[in-house]
Amino acid sequence: MADAGRVIAGTARGIRLAAPGEGTRPFTDRVKQTLFAILEPELDDAVVLDLFAGSGAGGIEALSRGAQRAVLVEKDGGAARVITENLRRTRLEAKAKLVKRDAIGWLEDPSGAAAEGPFDLVLVDPPYADTATLATALERVARHVRPGGTVISKHFWRDAPPERIGLLASERERRFGETALTFYRREPDEEAPEG
Repeated sequence: MADAGRVIAGTARGIRLAAPGEGTRPFTDRVKQTLFAILEPELDDAVVLDLFAGSGAGGIEALSRGAQRAVLVEKDGGAARVITENLRRTRLEAKAKLVKRDAIGWLEDPSGAAAEGPFDLVLVDPPYADTATLATALERVARHVRPGGTVISKHFWRDAPPERIGLLASERERRFGETALTFYRREPDEEAPEG
């Protein structure tokens, strides 16, 4: 089984995570370390959503560092089994919910994201080549994020998503070789554009 690095900090620090294998790009330790150093002030008791979860490394890191609970959404059966194993290894199963569904369908389903949110922090990491899915996911997830909440998009550096998308406004971007992270803040409802 492929390796998805280790949990960087918190209760599961140092535990190695499995990766689903070819076709997935788990967060590297360097990206994870930078990302969660930025997010650290927002993690305590946060409700986290990890869309296109892959190995679950993002949601697991958040839980290890003090998030209250995490929902990990992954449609691939093999990847879902890896997430289950990673949650078992880190002993974080009780704080996590694995949803085996297409992320966009789950976001649109009233018994999906609407029933689990609102979320304080969202990680969005679809396949790099699928830029349309990234834009759709960002637009659809915004209504499930509490005002002031954070959404992080992981993408190929040349395919940056729009600075504003629906209720989300970009605050910063960080690049790590071919990988980039765009950080969005969910605007208050009264400032959101009509539509």
